[in-house]
Amino acid sequence: MNQLDFPILSLMMGLPMLAAIICMFVGAHSARLIALVTTLVLFALGVVLWANYDIGGAQWQYVERVDLFGDFAWALGIDGISMMLIMLTVFLMPICIGASWESIQNRVGEYMAAFLFMEVLMIGVFAAQDIFLFYILFEAGLIPMYLIIGIWGGSNRIYASYKFFLYTLLGSVVMLIAMLWMVQDAGTSDIPTLLNYDFAPEAQTWLWLAFFASFAVKMPMWPVHTWLPDAHVQAPTAGSVILAGVLLKMGGYGFLRFSLPMFPEASEQFIWLIFALSMVAVIYTSLVALVQQDMKKLIAYSSVAHMAIVTVGLFAFNRQGIEGAVIVMLSHGLVSGALFLCVGVIYDRLHTREISRYGGLSINMPQYAILFMLFTMASVGLPGTSGFVGEFLSLVGLYQVNSWVTLVCAIGIILSASYMLYLYRRVVFGDLVHDDVKAMPDLSAREIALLAPIAAAVMWMGVYPESFIAPIRDDVGTLVARIDRAAPEGDAHLKIGQVTPTQKGAIAHETVAGHGESH
Repeated sequence: MNQLDFPILSLMMGLPMLAAIICMFVGAHSARLIALVTTLVLFALGVVLWANYDIGGAQWQYVERVDLFGDFAWALGIDGISMMLIMLTVFLMPICIGASWESIQNRVGEYMAAFLFMEVLMIGVFAAQDIFLFYILFEAGLIPMYLIIGIWGGSNRIYASYKFFLYTLLGSVVMLIAMLWMVQDAGTSDIPTLLNYDFAPEAQTWLWLAFFASFAVKMPMWPVHTWLPDAHVQAPTAGSVILAGVLLKMGGYGFLRFSLPMFPEASEQFIWLIFALSMVAVIYTSLVALVQQDMKKLIAYSSVAHMAIVTVGLFAFNRQGIEGAVIVMLSHGLVSGALFLCVGVIYDRLHTREISRYGGLSINMPQYAILFMLFTMASVGLPGTSGFVGEFLSLVGLYQVNSWVTLVCAIGIILSASYMLYLYRRVVFGDLVHDDVKAMPDLSAREIALLAPIAAAVMWMGVYPESFIAPIRDDVGTLVARIDRAAPEGDAHLKIGQVTPTQKGAIAHETVAGHGESH
């Protein structure tokens, strides 16, 4: 189904590709303008995509397909989950270009080209309907991020870029082998067809592990998360925004699109592994974040903890958990991106990320303090912000499966409040004692223009989450129907709507008492 009758998804991939090529052959100012205009046009096309998306219609929309050779095809199409992640991508990308406007001064054309090329690949990953096309785009996304960290990063950028590249590449090699076997067994590389193909349970175990090796690194899950803090600390501000905002979501999207629907029995078989790693991640990385002295590193560790909430929600095998996980992905993309921008704002003024060098910013930077507070509260999960909606739904879904895992994850949320509020207090409140901090000006018009749209989106998602849940509801329902046969029994041994023996006795007693009174 393609309701617009023209290949809008190919256009959204071709336009930034063309702009990236042009950026490499023009001056710095022209490259900035071309990148900004292109990303704004893509955001407008994303709005068209959302406005014309038929909620309740066909599962796959804006479908386009060109058979190329053998089983390989240029096949694109999206469901509601894909659309929301594409919207997150096109929303954040102009903000990344704006964040780099003044801070990037060398090889500007190549820098803008790298970001535009990365946008092509991210949109392609979420829209790909051929499994080999997905793999190519999924892996190619490493290249521009590797260059962004390695060329425009900090003093230890080479180490961080190599670590990022090797971790994520090695995790995906076995996934390619699994894909080749799947196509041979099913006779097709078409993802919608594979979603309804029943692989043998014994084969599912190995296939699930092969995909897990890639997606766990991409999320990243503990203990393969160690590349993330280094990558964030060394990356330029915009690189951290897009890494936390979109690239990490590819792991969660992979679990949603492949691991759960294609290997439901294996997913249930390894649910203990997901829950165990997620519980460790929530507690351990939160405690590590609590003692960090570098602001970027603290936010990086918080990302690992928040993405653990995503994994437990996805593997709750029910609607609330999966919907909550998707909303957490969207919310974390906005909030973590905004937090990295907030760090970039003061780093551009003082050129240090050491928390101890700041303090008292509410005095001379009140606008900054207000916006930073909003994003801190959203990260904590304050009701009325985007962070609350997703975490609440995820934990409600998880509680139906395992109350002990829910308890541990809830403790992790309390710890997230501890380190985020501790960070905010040390940076924004207290005495303004350093002369160079006293001289720091408040937000410029450009910085407000970068942070205000994210603040509006965070509040919108928190106050009216139905706008974001409605497009994904049918797709989550389709997924739940697919995996329901393998859904684990909850530790309460009680299904929703079922009455316990104690409740039955109470109801019977009330009925008898009522009859007695009537006589």
